[in-house]
Amino acid sequence: MKSSIPTGILLTSVKRLSQQTFSAQSFPKITSHYTIVPRESDPRWKDVPMERFVDEADVVIVGGGPAGTSAAIRLKQLAAEHNKDLRVCLVEKAAELGRHNLSGACIESRALDELIPDWSEKGAPLHNPVTKDRFSFLTKNRKIPVPLLPGMPMANYGNQVIRMGHFVRWLGEQAEALGVELYPGYAAAEVLFHNDGSVKGIATNDVGIAKDGSPKENFERGMELHAKCTIFAEGCHGHLAKQLFSHFNLRKDCEPQLYALGLKELWEVKPEKFKFGLVEHSVGWPSPYREYSGSFMYHVKDGDQCLVSIGYAKGLDYSNPYTHPFKEFQTWKTHPSVKAVLEGGKRIAYGGRALNEGGCQSVPKLTFPGGCLVGCSPGFLNVPKVKGTHNAMKSAMVGAESVFEAIFSDKKSFTKGVNPEVYEKKLRESWVWKDLYMVRNVKPSFSTPFGLYGGLMYTGTIFYILRGKEPWTFHHKGPDHAQLKPASEYQPIEYVKPDGVLTFDLLSSVALTNTNHEHDQPAHLTLRDDTVPVKRNLAEFDGPEGRFCPAGVYEYVPNEDGKGMHLVINAQNCIHCKTCDIKDPSQNINWVTPEGGGGPAYDGM
Repeated sequence: MKSSIPTGILLTSVKRLSQQTFSAQSFPKITSHYTIVPRESDPRWKDVPMERFVDEADVVIVGGGPAGTSAAIRLKQLAAEHNKDLRVCLVEKAAELGRHNLSGACIESRALDELIPDWSEKGAPLHNPVTKDRFSFLTKNRKIPVPLLPGMPMANYGNQVIRMGHFVRWLGEQAEALGVELYPGYAAAEVLFHNDGSVKGIATNDVGIAKDGSPKENFERGMELHAKCTIFAEGCHGHLAKQLFSHFNLRKDCEPQLYALGLKELWEVKPEKFKFGLVEHSVGWPSPYREYSGSFMYHVKDGDQCLVSIGYAKGLDYSNPYTHPFKEFQTWKTHPSVKAVLEGGKRIAYGGRALNEGGCQSVPKLTFPGGCLVGCSPGFLNVPKVKGTHNAMKSAMVGAESVFEAIFSDKKSFTKGVNPEVYEKKLRESWVWKDLYMVRNVKPSFSTPFGLYGGLMYTGTIFYILRGKEPWTFHHKGPDHAQLKPASEYQPIEYVKPDGVLTFDLLSSVALTNTNHEHDQPAHLTLRDDTVPVKRNLAEFDGPEGRFCPAGVYEYVPNEDGKGMHLVINAQNCIHCKTCDIKDPSQNINWVTPEGGGGPAYDGM
């Protein structure tokens, strides 16, 4: 793990840098991944066998989170109910199911109630019902209670506080018991297409490639998994979903997706500070009022452990390039109300993940010849509820039902890959769409000149009075990356310094994610143009990559000749949050899959 931490460059040096004449020597080669550097033009690959083993299934599911496992379970339930033979294969890039999953998580069990009604008898790890629910507005030193009126989306009574990774692992066990073939440690790296343009399936990633892009002695080609229909459940900002958006133009009739970076820590606290079933949400300090953010604190009993799950979600539509979400999260912990709970406790885990926040305005077309999108891949998070698991699972169940119907339909398919077209209609008739449509104006209301105050006013008055039935729909202001403004318009932000007790530095935090990647492989954080980081991102925005990344992946370091800077990518630190791909103002970073099994290894995050 790299030992240096990215730091901001002084504005004066940025101005000097933007005025200098860049030479070829200023831009060392950074990207060696085959998606940028074609193997066909690389003589080192000339005699390397490139055949792939091919396997056939009825349905292939990409992603083993709550959505992917729910789709798998529902498919096998339907096969049993209708006495059909259906081979279902699920691939997951984490070494074990649940190891890449991170969420608060306070969930509604309604989707689980439908999928597995006897989940309690089957040992589902849901043991923490919400017993007390609080919502607050924070100033620097005060916590102002905000009443939660009946019917407000933030209300949590009846919900369950869980450890998401453990829940996903349990779902995987239920899927496997039904006959689903699970393949953890296999990253789906490529969408395959039939000659008619429909999806044929996926290919897993190649292994045994050196950091310089050359084949190693143990090089092994990935395998192809073909299917009648492929369900993509990759989670937020999926690598393959991006390919599908482009290939089928799925986003032509929706607004840009909006995102937040969710940061989380798990603390073991003193028993006297633990309050079973307490759920707290807050907004306000330390985020500027014009920027969208929110925080949570959930008390979770796990065996003898008194755990408190804390988190901070920072909207990625912020404009100030000196914003550092991780440091803002650490600053939030110094609030008297938060500090009082954590003092004397021990931080045992850390992680981060991007979240979809665009709501129903940003949901793309969900079906195409050969497959469909389910879960957080298209984006079904209910922002004011701070919940998406119930919608992700239900969308996957509806998607699975539609895929099953399409495969066994008497109606002839016009393409080799089956198109589950009915899924789109069924989803819009389900409670998922009602859940999203009701709150469609809440997130956009925070983008008015009144910022946080305008959003709270809208949610607390107009939404409460009309219950989401207002005859208008607000629009988003544009993609998150386009909101960043030049560093010359701002001053660097002073955040709290890490004390190693309550607040921490980035590297000690990343160490808690148990992140590991095979070091000798091409960086999976690829750059479309190696010169852009210095020419534009550093010169105009003072290198924001080093601040929006919550894992210390990006840093600008001086050139050996002392003239100028260059970007270093510490890909081994990557926790697969996808923030860089989303927030890069130049849209020059393209996150692709590393070797399967790499990445964080969360334990119940």
